[in-house]
Amino acid sequence: MLPKWFNEWNTNKPVDIYGPAVLVGVLGTAVIVAAWLVVIGQPFATTSMQTGPRGTGMSVPEFDSDRLTPDPSIAEYYTEAVYVPEGGEPLARDIYDNVQVLGDLTEDNFNRVMNAITNWVAPEQGCAYCHGDVDLEEYGNDDLYTKVIARNMIQMTQAINEGWDGHVNANGEVGVNCYTCHRGQNVPSDIWFRLGAVNEAAEGWAAVQNRVTVQSQFTSLPSNALEAYLLNYERIGVHNLESHVAEYPDEPGVATWQDTERTFSLMNYVSNSLGVNCNFCHNSRAFYDFEQVTPQWATEQLGIGMVQDINNTWLVPLEGEYPPERLGPVFADAPKAACKTCHKGYQQPLQGTNMIADWPELASSEPPVYEAAADQ
Repeated sequence: MLPKWFNEWNTNKPVDIYGPAVLVGVLGTAVIVAAWLVVIGQPFATTSMQTGPRGTGMSVPEFDSDRLTPDPSIAEYYTEAVYVPEGGEPLARDIYDNVQVLGDLTEDNFNRVMNAITNWVAPEQGCAYCHGDVDLEEYGNDDLYTKVIARNMIQMTQAINEGWDGHVNANGEVGVNCYTCHRGQNVPSDIWFRLGAVNEAAEGWAAVQNRVTVQSQFTSLPSNALEAYLLNYERIGVHNLESHVAEYPDEPGVATWQDTERTFSLMNYVSNSLGVNCNFCHNSRAFYDFEQVTPQWATEQLGIGMVQDINNTWLVPLEGEYPPERLGPVFADAPKAACKTCHKGYQQPLQGTNMIADWPELASSEPPVYEAAADQ
């Protein structure tokens, strides 16, 4: 049926028709799937969170599978309802020795809070972590540094809930308690210490960058951003956006390229801490314009101020109370907090779980109002 020359050609020079057929089939399938996604829509549901005016690219799409997956720490959270006093019960300060905080609680509620703190901070060691392996009558002693630290941390928690309500309760009552940071660990994860120069092969500014560190989020950005901005109150800002300006880097208030890199390092840290991208707080077409930021920007500014206060008012002054093994490896400094210490990759710590609903004792340094707490 076919010409002789055609048959001889196919016999002498056979062609692999299966390879091209497979390639055509794969490409055709890809085209069909792409067309199906365009017409039907992608099958994995997303939710767009609007962070600013419509039409300006200020929305953050999130996969529902990620957004709705609970923080595993929530399942481990211990809580217990308050014991509403009937009136006339003796207070903890009258029953136990050396009760410097929480002394205005009834015995039942005092022991309830102590039991919760044990579960939140030292579930394996129990009461002995702060009080030592001694008889109950000796629990008033301040022999262990852990008890001194714990007392200060209770006061710090109360101060955060009282003084930084605009941050911790920005979207409704959430607050903080010991579990917000500790999550069942003696020492919270994601604390930080001063590092100093991290690049010994370089001089000057380069000595603080181009090394993989936790503080720089494993980038080549400067590793001293947390120290500069969350401890030393340095100004967060980038270089001048105009060219040929009449200013010099040594003038007060002039941000340099180095300051810009350090600001980027801090912003990268904040993004990773909250599990968000830049336009969660900023308008991506005008990062520098404070009139175009989102409401979350103001909440974050309060958060930065709160962390600065936590470090300088509460954590750094405790340096002399810690044993050497609890201090920083380079400067023997006290452990410090930053955004990730609480958030741990979520927009809200523990995804907005109310941490003070059952713990009015930690919501304020004032005596708790149990009737209000019991009605919630």
